Amino acid sequence: MNMRLVGDIGGTNARFALCEPGGLPQEERKLPVGAYPGLIEAAQDYLAGRRVDEAVLAVATPVLGDLVAFTNSPWRFTIAEARERLGLRNLAVINDFVAQAWAIHGLQPADHHTLKPGTARPGRPRVVIGPGTGLGIAFLMNERDAAQVLPSEAGHSSFSPQDERQAAILAGLRREFGHVSTERVLSGPGLLRLANGLAELEGRAERFASPPEVSERAAAGCALGLEAVRMFSAILGATAGDLALTLLADGGVHVTGGLCRNLGPLLDRDALIRGFTNKGRFAGYLEALPIDQVMRAHAGLLGAALYRAG
Repeated sequence: MNMRLVGDIGGTNARFALCEPGGLPQEERKLPVGAYPGLIEAAQDYLAGRRVDEAVLAVATPVLGDLVAFTNSPWRFTIAEARERLGLRNLAVINDFVAQAWAIHGLQPADHHTLKPGTARPGRPRVVIGPGTGLGIAFLMNERDAAQVLPSEAGHSSFSPQDERQAAILAGLRREFGHVSTERVLSGPGLLRLANGLAELEGRAERFASPPEVSERAAAGCALGLEAVRMFSAILGATAGDLALTLLADGGVHVTGGLCRNLGPLLDRDALIRGFTNKGRFAGYLEALPIDQVMRAHAGLLGAALYRAG
């Protein structure tokens, strides 16, 4: 039986697995992006001489043609070269959040956690959003009972602060970056920028060295860490609310990815819900929509296994 190679390739880690046609991922393995010159070499290391006939690789960058260049890592490859060097008959390269959206169809009830109750309308669009090394966003559609996914680079749209504190953070980031995308604050590096930006606003000398340090110190009761996570949660909710209004996503919102999952109870549900619903005249519309969190690890591999072109 021919096996499919599936990959979920982010800016920090590359995850690979094998699956039978229509089956679930198996033999999953995570490889650090920094340890390999490129995706092809990482895939070859994972395969270790095993032959596969086809592959679906989900990449954390827009797929706009034959050349694929990652947004948050130096990896670059062409689809034609990857197909040839990996000995594949068929190769599909898709955006990583296309895979995250496809994974929604394969999740079990235990793979979900409710962040905000609501009523999803069957067949209506859904938002899939996940902060990680960057910010991934996709829209899950149902067209004539067939699943369709719209990829998006909405994470690179301009960050819109919701209060004076966020506006002050934005002002500081503008001095550093010029244009400040939502991804600059709603991601792992973004959580770090929020924490250090808050420290600067308060005139404190202390700084955080990494995103895990922010969450670790927040868990220990650090006021700056807790405020950074609260602000992060509020921005996540506000961004999801904007996206739900953009497409009238009556099917609800799915929050996915390891960053929010690893925050666990630190993720401030009240701040997230306030950010989501605080949309003036459309607050009532958003109050009816559900938000759930995908708790399954490596959902991108599941989505790549379930992916069907066409």
